[in-house]
Amino acid sequence: MGDLLNRIILASRYVLAAFYIGLIAALAAYAAAFLKKVWEFASKVFVSEDHDNLLAILYLLDSSLVAALIVTVALSSWDTLVSRLKHEAEQENMSWVAKVDPGNLKIKLATALVAISGINLLQLFLEIKQTEDRVLWWALSIHGAFLLGVLALAIADRLEGTPEGKPRAEVPTGQKDGALPGRPQRTETGPDEDAARA
Repeated sequence: MGDLLNRIILASRYVLAAFYIGLIAALAAYAAAFLKKVWEFASKVFVSEDHDNLLAILYLLDSSLVAALIVTVALSSWDTLVSRLKHEAEQENMSWVAKVDPGNLKIKLATALVAISGINLLQLFLEIKQTEDRVLWWALSIHGAFLLGVLALAIADRLEGTPEGKPRAEVPTGQKDGALPGRPQRTETGPDEDAARA
């Protein structure tokens, strides 16, 4: 009974495929909307003001960051939780996928959110005359909260990477520290012991 439950629990990870396929479908629809925005920008770039062109470019940049965020989440989460993509990633020259652990993924996500928030904040500053003070202060507060979150995650990840933050590896019974498993520990002898053996 226990083995059956273990298999069911392990197989349940494939339920996540529905979410990742949904993310891919959403990304495809988002890409279609992005191409529409690119066409509109290209058709008006020579007749629009520089201010409007800059806002349109910022919107396109914001969209590309969101798309990259979706791809990063889908690939890294699938590799971590469902099935390893190391072999396929190496064939596609994307070996970085197998190197993204949950800690790195959190920092990447937080950094992407800060970048997206920063772009939105810049858009508000470019239209500051039409922006209410309440909206601007809320945007600044949210961006500051994202920055603090990234800083906290980076500090936590740094602490986990230090010797003080890592748990000491357990040494098997009968094996001394520094000895390799399966190899006898070298015993150093002093001059008195060498003389006694002679």
